[in-house]
Amino acid sequence: MHFSVTILGAGSATPMLGRHPSSQLLTYENETFLIDCGEGTQYRLLEQKIRPGRLKAIFISHLHGDHYFGLIGLISSLNLGGRTDDLYLFGPRGLDEILTIQFKYSQTPLHFPIHFTVTDTTISYQLFENQFFTVHTIPLDHRVPCAGFLFREKPHKRKLIKEKLVEDMPYDYLRQLKNGEDVLDEAGNLLFSFEEFTLPAPPPRSYAYCSDTRYDERIAGCVQGVDLLYHEATFQEDLAHQAFERFHSTTREAATVAQTAQAGKLLIGHFSSRYKEVGGFLSDAQSIFPKTEIAEEGKVFMVEASI
Repeated sequence: MHFSVTILGAGSATPMLGRHPSSQLLTYENETFLIDCGEGTQYRLLEQKIRPGRLKAIFISHLHGDHYFGLIGLISSLNLGGRTDDLYLFGPRGLDEILTIQFKYSQTPLHFPIHFTVTDTTISYQLFENQFFTVHTIPLDHRVPCAGFLFREKPHKRKLIKEKLVEDMPYDYLRQLKNGEDVLDEAGNLLFSFEEFTLPAPPPRSYAYCSDTRYDERIAGCVQGVDLLYHEATFQEDLAHQAFERFHSTTREAATVAQTAQAGKLLIGHFSSRYKEVGGFLSDAQSIFPKTEIAEEGKVFMVEASI
């Protein structure tokens, strides 16, 4: 099952050529979900040859402009493109009011339903669920209400060994075997052992998105054992005091969260525009957590089990 994250933007609030505001695209099989929607996100989707009309849901972490200023333009384009499918939108209180005012005064009637759910940014809880995964919130420590998102794949069923299956085996037998259950006859005698006729299911995978936040050790508890972790790293250690004052994290603080959480891999981004090069971010983080990569814009990262 395809499970990946495409980095659309990994810059911070101040514009900079070559970097774009925060936005990521999560893809699971044929379904796509947007995480944050900074200015110009719809252009980034087009550059990556991703059809915006395929979006099922959008998750907004907080109401600082570099994380949602692209949302109105994206929704407007979806409307002009003739979208009729429902769109599910999750974000802090007030986002619905912002959208309503914008579309009211531009006299823009929407031709598709938007289902808005307010996120409680103070606790971790299940926000969304579909047939493939669940999404839980991650409380973050920022200047305005802010939440990250943890995507956890649902457990897979065991895989049938086709070469061993008996011809015309009843569907109920196959279902039991895939569920890890032995098939018994009416007298309780073993007919087929699930261990003989199936292979273990692959471990569920997980991805965590932690946008703007001060260092907070509670984050590690929320994402313990996550396979792929994105954590903002706006400043290097030389400006640790500014990171704290502005409710952001340093590179080493992001790496410490990944280390404490025993994450499989760490992605860092949201770099301050005062840093023209990002190589120092990488070496700094890898000194604490070696399995760190830069959230390079345009790059696709596969979510893989780290066990």
